[in-house]
Amino acid sequence: MVFTRYVEAGRVVLINFGPDAGKIATIVDIVDQNKCLISGPAEATGVVRQVISYKRIALTDFLLKIERGCSEEDLEKAFKDEGMAAQWEATPWAKKLASKKKRASLNDFDRFKVMVAKKQKSAIIAKKMKELS
Repeated sequence: MVFTRYVEAGRVVLINFGPDAGKIATIVDIVDQNKCLISGPAEATGVVRQVISYKRIALTDFLLKIERGCSEEDLEKAFKDEGMAAQWEATPWAKKLASKKKRASLNDFDRFKVMVAKKQKSAIIAKKMKELS
């Protein structure tokens, strides 16, 4: 298996720890072998320019065509031109994270409604399977 996700300027990453956890950002520059400089852009993703450890990010398949150490304006332009937010939302990874977030925000009655719906669905499937047998 060959690596395809490299730490490089323009690589879109998912922050998986800290106050910005769950947001996407873009690597702007590499500080050393343990840290990189990332930026949202702040208007699009809510992540301000900061130095972050590689242990706190996950690399995605997306790569923006930007220069190393580019300005916030250039990054925002490239981010919008590529339609990166929409591309990210269309991935199974983003859909799974959104689903987890939605399930975590359910209250007791919502969880009860989900349980009842699952029971009804399985009853319908069992009934149809019995008819086919």
